[in-house]
Amino acid sequence: MSKLKDKKNFLIYMVRIMNKTKYVFFTIIAVCFLATGGIFVKFSSLPPVSTGFYRILFSLPILYPIIRKDIKKIELRKKFFIIFSGIFLALDLIFWNISFKYTSVANANLLANLVPFTIIPFSYFVYKKRISKLFLIGGIITFLGVLVLMLGKIKPSISNYFGDFLAALTSVFYAIFLLLVANLRKNINAFSIIFISGIGTLLTLFFSMIFIDGFSFPKNLTEFYPLIGLAIFSQIGGQGLLSYTIGKIDVNLSSILILSQHIIATIYSYIFFKEKITIQEFIGIIVVLIGIYIAKIGAEKRARKN
Repeated sequence: MSKLKDKKNFLIYMVRIMNKTKYVFFTIIAVCFLATGGIFVKFSSLPPVSTGFYRILFSLPILYPIIRKDIKKIELRKKFFIIFSGIFLALDLIFWNISFKYTSVANANLLANLVPFTIIPFSYFVYKKRISKLFLIGGIITFLGVLVLMLGKIKPSISNYFGDFLAALTSVFYAIFLLLVANLRKNINAFSIIFISGIGTLLTLFFSMIFIDGFSFPKNLTEFYPLIGLAIFSQIGGQGLLSYTIGKIDVNLSSILILSQHIIATIYSYIFFKEKITIQEFIGIIVVLIGIYIAKIGAEKRARKN
């Protein structure tokens, strides 16, 4: 009997590990979609806040047929809370898009991806989530890898400090959005969250667009296709899939995986803009992957103890 019980426990353990690995893979796919955001924003000829507004506007009609049945089952109180969470995603998009005007794409990507440095302390002090030493080591290695990856491209100057500050704010607002979604995701469909939060995001972006950019509209296909790309790949593919995986794996691990976004952005830059990948950047990519792997092991060990 004890042998059968051991085999059963082993099989249950293996299924859990496979499920977590599956969701880690989905998170990486989501990061690949999110990394397209910088490309489409760069291609967009509309002002930055307007670009963010149409990203959300064009995504909602695509999402509605998918979630129209599920959305009716959600309590009104929860709907208002989800709409409220969308305000933080709007602030993330506003500051990130504007930061491109004042600082380099490299700086904006690095600083916007410092999400773990908001999420991990918040999870520890507010949600009382204990963090393993192995996870912290993996997080530190990952961040060092990002620094190595970016070091050759970062060119600090007085003129771009404002843009760097905006990009850093982006990481804070996005982290708050992820923390709110992590709790909601336990009982609500991921795409329902993205659709409902999109209402709060859209309203915030609309009034911000009028105040900052003035009203603008894509006039031809050249102006139209980057916005559709943002809606499908960044908003639905990226935010939607990331919202799906959050709640399935530890939110701290998700935040570490998000740091890999710059690796994907570097590869995209090589493909679309013919930017060369230096030996230093290649070493940085390897270090980031090692850090993520160590953080993943640390998160799994902590989950087994809990």
